Amino acid sequence: MKKDSVESIFTTKVSLFCFQNLEGMMMKKWFLATLALVILGVGLAGCGQSAASKTTANKVVKLGVVGADNRVWEAVGKTLKKEGITLKIVQFSDYNQPNTALVDHDIDLNAFQHQFFLDNWNKTHHADVVSIGRTLIAPLAVYSKKVSSLKDIKKGDSIALPNDPTNEGRALQLLETAGLIKVADKALPTTRDVTANPLKLKLKALDAAQTASSLADVDASVINSGVAQDAKLNPKKAIYTEKVTKKSKPWINIIAANKKDKNNATYRKVVKAYQTKATADLIAKLYNDGEVPAWNQKF
Repeated sequence: MKKDSVESIFTTKVSLFCFQNLEGMMMKKWFLATLALVILGVGLAGCGQSAASKTTANKVVKLGVVGADNRVWEAVGKTLKKEGITLKIVQFSDYNQPNTALVDHDIDLNAFQHQFFLDNWNKTHHADVVSIGRTLIAPLAVYSKKVSSLKDIKKGDSIALPNDPTNEGRALQLLETAGLIKVADKALPTTRDVTANPLKLKLKALDAAQTASSLADVDASVINSGVAQDAKLNPKKAIYTEKVTKKSKPWINIIAANKKDKNNATYRKVVKAYQTKATADLIAKLYNDGEVPAWNQKF
């Protein structure tokens, strides 16, 4: 074989070898680059899902309430769970605690008070708690274990009523509407503002939580709806119940938040989940006329 032929064959084989190796290296680099992009993409997707889960799930909203009957809020909580919001109900024993807990950021929202109570509490405590939505009106009612009618109330009988500033005034106005006493024309009368008491009734202002347990010791008691529920009192057996009228507007119960949180999107979802036909139907089923949905009331 000629020398130039041998050199030609050798050169051709070397070139082919180099090309194949170069092609292999390029393919390898392409594969590694593609693999890196895939891994990066999966990682980013995972991070995206993780971030999304943090924004749409595992949100815990602590709601302060007074009273043990939380069936309506438990139903609302199931609705919120579908939206990635866990509603944690924090129970308090009296009306003096939930607003303080809210201001101290121990809870996020509370739902136990009417607007009149909140206004008075803010003024007294120099606070800035605001309403972010209506819930219901819970009429006060007069209960008794000793008489079956207001007509049976006699001279010298004792009547208990809640002693917090707003509910005491409301209870006195209720007794005036019932025809038992007369009070001064004030937004929040106290027992000192009773202007007529023909039966010389003994008016005993107690902590609201004690008004139901006092029934054994008094002739009648004006009791808040939540307290009556906890005491298993049947609203249909009340001897007198507050009427829901235009004058009831200050007594509408509310969901309250700190002012800086009034537009919080998550808290607004809590309000929206409450203010539904399903909630209204459940209130009617559970409490008859003992509680009345208020967000759709026309005043």
